[in-house]
Parts: sequence; C-alpha cells; structure tokens
Amino acid sequence: MMFRKEGGMQQVWRRSCRGDLFAGLVLLLSINVTIAWAQQSGSNLGWSNPAGLNQSGSVSARSVGNLEDWSSLSLANSELIPERPLLGERDENPQFTRELWQVKWRQGDPIDLYVIRPKGVAKPPVILYLYSYPSETEIFRGDHYCADVTKDGFAAIGFVSALTGHRYTYRPMKQWFVSELQEALGSSVHDIQMILNYLSTRDDLDMSRVGMFGVGSGGTIAILAAAADPRIKTIDVIDPWGDWPDWMTKSSLIPERERPNYVKPEFLKKVAPLDPVEWLPQLKSQRIRVQQVLDDSVTPRAVQKRIKAATPWTAQILSFDTTQQFSSAASGGKLLQWVKDQLRLASPQSASQDSQNSRAGKQAIEPNHIQSNDVQSDHVQTKLDD
Repeated sequence: MMFRKEGGMQQVWRRSCRGDLFAGLVLLLSINVTIAWAQQSGSNLGWSNPAGLNQSGSVSARSVGNLEDWSSLSLANSELIPERPLLGERDENPQFTRELWQVKWRQGDPIDLYVIRPKGVAKPPVILYLYSYPSETEIFRGDHYCADVTKDGFAAIGFVSALTGHRYTYRPMKQWFVSELQEALGSSVHDIQMILNYLSTRDDLDMSRVGMFGVGSGGTIAILAAAADPRIKTIDVIDPWGDWPDWMTKSSLIPERERPNYVKPEFLKKVAPLDPVEWLPQLKSQRIRVQQVLDDSVTPRAVQKRIKAATPWTAQILSFDTTQQFSSAASGGKLLQWVKDQLRLASPQSASQDSQNSRAGKQAIEPNHIQSNDVQSDHVQTKLDD
C-alpha cells in the first residue's frame, strides 16, 4: 500500500485522542496497519460458502459485471451484478451482534462489510459509517466502538471506500485515491447504492430510516450518495472534500511533485460531475449537518467557504476554530448523537417511494443472497464569514 502525508487534523487527532469512541473514530483519519484479506476465495478468512462458489469466488450462474460509468452517480449506466454475500464472522456481545460479510459486484474488488446490530431491537434504523482516505476497517472490530454506535437501538454499517485499505490492490504505486479520484468517488457512490440493495434483502433492519456519517472523503461520498439515492434520509459530514479546483491547488494531502497533474483542465473536467459543491444545493429533503474544522489543512479554508455557500439553508453548519475545540465538542459520545436524533424523528413509514426502492433492490440481489443464520435545523452561522 502507498503511504501518504497526513494532514494537520489527522496528525493531531491521532496523537491526542485515544482510549474512547472519539479516539477510534479519528484514528481512521490516519494510516493504520493494512489487514491482509484474501481477495478472491476468502479461504483464509473462514468465509461461509454454502453455495459452493468456485475458487475465483464467483458464482457460475451470475458473475460480477465489468461495465461502470464513474462519471454518473446513478447505477443506470453501469452493470454491477452482485455475487452471493459471504458470511465471514459473527460475534455475539451482550449489547450487539457484529457480522462481517464479503460483498462483491466488481471484478477484483471484494468489500468487507460490517453489519452491527443492537440486541433487543427487531428492526433498528440504519446508519452507514464511512471514514476518510486513508482508513481501514479495524475500528469496526472494536467492542467499545460497536457498543457506542449501536447505543439507543441503531444498526451500524461499516466499510471503506474504493482504493482504500484492503481495497487498494493490484495497482501501480503511482495510482492512489486522488490520482484516480473519478474512479474512487464514482465507485464508492455506486457501492453505497449496492450495499443498500443488499441490506434491503434482510428482515432485521428498518430500511425506511437510513442515515450516513462521513468524514473527509467519506463526507464527500455521503453527499454524493444522498443525491443519488433517496433512501438516505440524513447525512452528518465532517470537512468533506470538494470544490476540486481549489482543493487540488491547496490541500496538504497532495504531494507537491504531483500537484501539477491534478490542476490540469482534463483532470478537473473528469471529476467535475462528482463535486459536492454542485450536488449539495439539490439535497432538498434530507436532514443535513456539515461540521468544519478551520485549522484542517486537508480541506482548505477556501474550500470550506464554498461548501458552506452551497449547503441548503435548511441544513445545520457548525465550525470550530481548532481541532482541539472540535475534539472537546465531540467527546463523550456526542459526535454521533445528531444523526441518531434525526432518524429518531423520521417516521418508519415516511416514504412509500423509498420502500419501492428497497423492494427493487431486493429483487435485484435476493437470488444471490446467502441468508444469515441465526425538523430540520436552523442554518447555523459559522466563523467562515469572518
């Protein structure tokens, strides 16, 4: 795996916040030790394979597709055919049940998907968690983290974006998340829709109440996914990347020797359809919160201003002068409470169209599914205007 320079907020969070939920969250903004998951057969992981998959991990009746349009948020122009999900692990805890599934709809790109459900809740609302590049799935194996994200009766879905963690394989070292940004973002937005399709085939989740929590590039993907899929009712994002001309020019994440490649018109043209600044104004029905840390060098101040200006007036925007200030405000479990509160406000029967979407997803994936055993807020003014 290629190791990249950490931004200011990533470095501070990794040093200063350990031992609690917030520590686990922010550690995913720094580089973790890569977990070596098998990419095809899953034989070394103990993946459950009751359908008798062949050694390549494919199902002879339906193999994964290769056609994908990264420039479009929609799946309409792509051919992603899911294989049967494979159950790798199930952990029972007094407070939650944690399952590790391998899902796959793209050649050479199996995804480790954590489904973490609270005990004693038949069909909990669902929150997807996506952290910034670079990150790994290690956090989803932490019992303290899982207890916190499922607290108050919510299911947590954890994974990493394309070209991140265990999904960065078989690539020349010069290729990484930013150099292949169109692919990284486009694939990840498609992944979220495919994940929601899979989750809709289960009978132990409330798919009428779905939210998403995203950090950095994960926040960008959350915004794009909400624009693509109305099943996502609320998003809470921290310093999403975007406004690509300014971000490429000023972000500390990009090595200076590579920066000229990313400010070329042809590169910017490819990623322009995937700019959250263009899609945020179109999020009319979702509940949205954007949190911005003003000393974060990965997301420059100019980018934060553009994102703030693009955010719908019904959204909530919070800003913090320093990472330390943000850390204090987010400690004690408060970081994840907002998105839970928004889903608690949503009616389980709020959108018949979303139910139709869930049924459509179920029809698309169910033949290949291996069953498991067992108020909008007022617009908050920030200091970005100062």
